[in-house]
Amino acid sequence: MVAVTYVAVLIVSNIASSAKIVDTGITLFTVPLAFDGGTLLFPLAYVLGDVLTEVYGFNVSRRVIWTGFAALALTALVFFVLKILPPETSWENRTGSTAYNNILGGMSSGGIVLASLAAYLAGEFSNSVVLSKLKVKMKGRLLWVRTIGSTLVGELLDTLIFVLVASAAGVFGWGLFWSLVLTNYILKCCIEAVMTPFTYWACRFLKRKEGIDVYDVGIKYTLI
Repeated sequence: MVAVTYVAVLIVSNIASSAKIVDTGITLFTVPLAFDGGTLLFPLAYVLGDVLTEVYGFNVSRRVIWTGFAALALTALVFFVLKILPPETSWENRTGSTAYNNILGGMSSGGIVLASLAAYLAGEFSNSVVLSKLKVKMKGRLLWVRTIGSTLVGELLDTLIFVLVASAAGVFGWGLFWSLVLTNYILKCCIEAVMTPFTYWACRFLKRKEGIDVYDVGIKYTLI
């Protein structure tokens, strides 16, 4: 159930990212704060990733990360195929290919797909590795320090890579770069912190139900 929810969160948040950019109406150090729609849900993927690594260990988390990667790639492929298929006349008149390309079509463009996949892999793997190593080093204590600490690293890489690649590919204008980076990073980390009680509950529940609490002692941290 954790893995299924994780994959669902990834797909929905990536679609939302290409669908809308939200203006908060707040300015920080002269930078107007705005965020893409996926930022509201995407931090939950890090929460679930923390739960997976904390309970089942890095090796299980790695398999789920690659499952999410495959699901994202499949989603992008489906939207790309729909984008190039000829539209039905009444749908074209009512909705139109332009509307599709501006919203859902963005999920199938090379820039947004490359940005999403590259940022996802870098962010999720770094988050999982940091959490796994801290668990061993801290002997399982202070879960909140480990989850927030790993999120600060993972979300930083994820946010920077996603916005940088998407901006370079023309998905976002360069004028939005710092606005999106700052807002997305701050919002993601705050959501993760707010979700800490849920993380504690989920980890305790699964450890009790599964009778498992993996410590990654002496393992190799490889992508595959």
